[in-house]
Amino acid sequence: MKDEIVLRETWPKTTLRHFTFAALKQRIIGIGQSTLWMLAGFSVLLVWWGLASSVSAGALPGPLATMKVLWQLVSDPFYDNGPNDKGIGIQLFSSIVRVFIGFGLGSLVAIPMGVLIGANEICKKLFYPLVQLLRPVSPLAWFPIGLAVFKHAGEATIFVIFITSLWPTLINTSFGVASVPDDHRNVAKAFGFSKGKYLTKILIPFSLPHILTGLRLSIGVAWLVIVAGEMLSGGIGIGFFVWDSWNALSLERVMSAILLIGIVGLLLDRGFDFIARKFSYT
Repeated sequence: MKDEIVLRETWPKTTLRHFTFAALKQRIIGIGQSTLWMLAGFSVLLVWWGLASSVSAGALPGPLATMKVLWQLVSDPFYDNGPNDKGIGIQLFSSIVRVFIGFGLGSLVAIPMGVLIGANEICKKLFYPLVQLLRPVSPLAWFPIGLAVFKHAGEATIFVIFITSLWPTLINTSFGVASVPDDHRNVAKAFGFSKGKYLTKILIPFSLPHILTGLRLSIGVAWLVIVAGEMLSGGIGIGFFVWDSWNALSLERVMSAILLIGIVGLLLDRGFDFIARKFSYT
């Protein structure tokens, strides 16, 4: 009996300590393996890049020449020598601000519309064909419309981001809302939930993983669109930086900007993926 009491007192602490150590060890191993695979992938990219540079007889700058220019850009990223000479940090920050403004406005429209389309069959029949009609339109096709309406290139760029980034969130939200199981609806009816309580206690919590997946896809689309939009609008931003570097015949700066665009896009994607996994059911 005494041994049984001792076992009950010590077993949970020992098991918890063992579980924590094992989980930490497994986590470290997982991070190490992921890092090795990532470095291997980057190595393959560098090899392909070097081969492409060799085949092009120097027309395409190689990794070493690009890295030298990239280091020059990031070593002083926030200098400001006038309208056409700003650091890469200022260019990226300006683009990120535009992306989040357009993305935020698109989300404010896409989520309520997605809920409405997913929850109401009449709204689905009425609006879903319009979604499928407008969704494939190229971002560049929307830019003249934005200029005609807003009379300003910067606002036109935000409009393009808004109109092209809202579709993934809208479609995923409507799918999540439409996928609410009948059992959930029946429980809400049995307990006499009001529409507001059904929305906040059942529909939104169940649809949240789908909504977050849509937001993750939308931020990726927004970051893709910003480069093309700023190439057309000019002024300031990473897209304008790419176009200005091309006009200056500096492919090293163009390649450096491509790497930075990829890094920022990866960070945005990982950030939204982290949030989505926190609300996942699995």
